[in-house]
Amino acid sequence: MKIKDVILTPSYSGFYFDDQKAIKANNAKVDGFNLVGIPMTLGFDKIRIPGEAISVGLLLEDDSIAYGDCAAVQYSGAGGRDPLFLAKDFIPYIEEHLVEKLIGLDVSEFRKNAEKFDKLEINGKRIHTAIRYGLTQALLNATALTNRLTIAEVIRKEYEIDENFYEPIPVFTQSGDDRYNNADKMILKSSDVLPHALINNISKIGENGEVLLNYVNWLKNRIVCLNNNENYLPVIHLDVYGTIGQIFENDYDKIVNYLLKLEQVAHPYKVRVEGPIDTYDKEGTMKGLSEITRKLNELNSNVEIVADEWCNTLEDIKEFALNKAGHMIQIKTPDLGGVNNVVEAILFCNQHNVGSYCGGTCNETDVSAKVTTAIAIACKASQILAKPGMGVDEGYMIVKNEMNRIIALANRRSRR
Repeated sequence: MKIKDVILTPSYSGFYFDDQKAIKANNAKVDGFNLVGIPMTLGFDKIRIPGEAISVGLLLEDDSIAYGDCAAVQYSGAGGRDPLFLAKDFIPYIEEHLVEKLIGLDVSEFRKNAEKFDKLEINGKRIHTAIRYGLTQALLNATALTNRLTIAEVIRKEYEIDENFYEPIPVFTQSGDDRYNNADKMILKSSDVLPHALINNISKIGENGEVLLNYVNWLKNRIVCLNNNENYLPVIHLDVYGTIGQIFENDYDKIVNYLLKLEQVAHPYKVRVEGPIDTYDKEGTMKGLSEITRKLNELNSNVEIVADEWCNTLEDIKEFALNKAGHMIQIKTPDLGGVNNVVEAILFCNQHNVGSYCGGTCNETDVSAKVTTAIAIACKASQILAKPGMGVDEGYMIVKNEMNRIIALANRRSRR
């Protein structure tokens, strides 16, 4: 089956682009839902910009259409990522440089096509990660349509994953700033991993960490209050954006002591802490995460460290995994470019006994969420993010329902 045309449309993403540098510098003042202040990251004319995406439709010879959505993370331009991604800037780029290369392409196989476009350079530069992300989604959907298989089955076949049975994987729900009401939603729906909490500046953790400790205590009691199923033991996963390192001036021992307090307060629930330290560079952040992980292991702590910032590409993920810079690594799917890299990243983490968190961003779309859900199932990721959006219910519905559909269909075929 070949591509006979390419259809590009501007699309909305599930959240907003936010200037992380301005937020971390306490330069963002809350005005209702808006964030007001002087932007500090290249490309931002405001601190909060409505999220955008580009839908790529590949029209095939049988008139079926395979879609993929080019999307970028909420904190674009930060942590070593590609710059802000706006549809008006990049639709002309795709039309000029990529459409001609796509028309006539045989899509019966995914992997070779994905690797070709993911590595493609235009004028000596690789294509923006968001374009590679959306285009390879569309190519994967095209291969699935051509072969009349689910995306998960295509991935297992082409990457020779020797497993016939498809199982659900834990879903991580994120609260955004509404960390109380949204936590209630998660608990009522028995979310596997919660609540994210968006601890992205000092006011949300407290000068000595007391605000976060009080929040975790509230959360523990709320779980018992709202969900009296004694078998419900969710993981408490907190994304702290380097703020623990900030309040303790990146002193590893003080950071570890604070993490042990979090563990004690959260008992009997397991605690994961994402991004406890951020030195604003890759090497320093990786070293810090590695040392904190080592110290926790030596103390037989059950706290798990999750790497995120500065761990953007497939090469970064491999380096962080090999250096044990965290018990788990967030594979922030739009940052990796081609979704073929998401496959490789999950498999690499699994092979090296590091947790594989198939993450992403609230700023994705329903299309990208469904594709990466299928990949996570196929590769047996440790957990997957409920996305897009920050409203909990919508992202949870999209990911959980797609997971259930894929598993039912693929297992039915396996049994037959």
